[in-house]
Amino acid sequence: MTTLAPLADTFPSRWPTVAGAVALLTAIVSVLLVAFAWPSARSSVHDVPIAVAGPATAVAQVRTALEQRLPGGFEITEVPDIAAAETLIRDRRVYGAIAVGSGAPEVIVASAASTAVAQTLQGIASSLAQEGKPGTAARDLAALPADDPRGAGLSAGALPLVMGGLLAAVLLTRLVRGTARRLTGALAFAVTGGLAVAAILQFWLGSLSGSYLANSGAVALSIAATAAAVLGLEALLGYAGIGIGAVLMMLIGNPLSGTATAPEMLPGWSGALGQLLPPGAGGRLLRSTAFFDGRGATHAVLVLLAWLTLGVTLCLVSGLRARRAGTGAAGLRGAATPADMSATLGS
Repeated sequence: MTTLAPLADTFPSRWPTVAGAVALLTAIVSVLLVAFAWPSARSSVHDVPIAVAGPATAVAQVRTALEQRLPGGFEITEVPDIAAAETLIRDRRVYGAIAVGSGAPEVIVASAASTAVAQTLQGIASSLAQEGKPGTAARDLAALPADDPRGAGLSAGALPLVMGGLLAAVLLTRLVRGTARRLTGALAFAVTGGLAVAAILQFWLGSLSGSYLANSGAVALSIAATAAAVLGLEALLGYAGIGIGAVLMMLIGNPLSGTATAPEMLPGWSGALGQLLPPGAGGRLLRSTAFFDGRGATHAVLVLLAWLTLGVTLCLVSGLRARRAGTGAAGLRGAATPADMSATLGS
């Protein structure tokens, strides 16, 4: 007996189908390029918060000089002395400071907050020295570890954190049944993943300082927020929810996180948007725990908790909806039972 091959295997696809697939792939690769290349290509110093310490007259002169060198580059906070400027840096309210007075000006940086901003301020210190102001040099108030002075490990670790949360949501959706069990699995993985990632970054690569447990907690909260949010979207919208979550976290959140530079250096409003998504908030939280004793982490923690709460809420709402649907179906079956029994007895 001869078996006919399916029509799909017998006849090739129509050329319009091929053209549509090519157009779709072109659009996808263009979106990917824009998402990842645009923030880097348009990155610049604008509205970066710094402090200037010293008498009002000297501060005004520095403000004018900075505006001439980098128009719109800095958002300046005036403080009376170096101690006040250092407090702002340690609290992560500014990235660095310039102290002026009767002696030579002093430039204070915090490379752990942003190597890009620190390099910009160091360049300003070099310019001041070339202008005949002896003794001008940059002092690093919060330096990166000696094993990773450029912060490469911290910058490179941002993507695995996002991928970890996404993969957790995808695998738990495919392998685990039950909303409560999926959420439990996501939270358990966040803890183990946080311990593992922080250990690699801190003890092997030497990219982190500070408390290991605090760093592990920062990583765990970042993973939990991402995984719970994607699980919640999947519970509400099905596989389309995973797609939406991937776009939010990978195509928007990761490029706009500002982890490699600083949110203020990203074009336009994109840096502020990135800090409202788990990748950006997670990166800021990890810098705070690793190099600033947790200072300046309040906003990041609130953002991550909000995404975690949103994901859990969506999962619970979806579970209640499924339970009500199941109860309604059981009720319909129960209502049909007496009729079925009568029919059976009558036969």
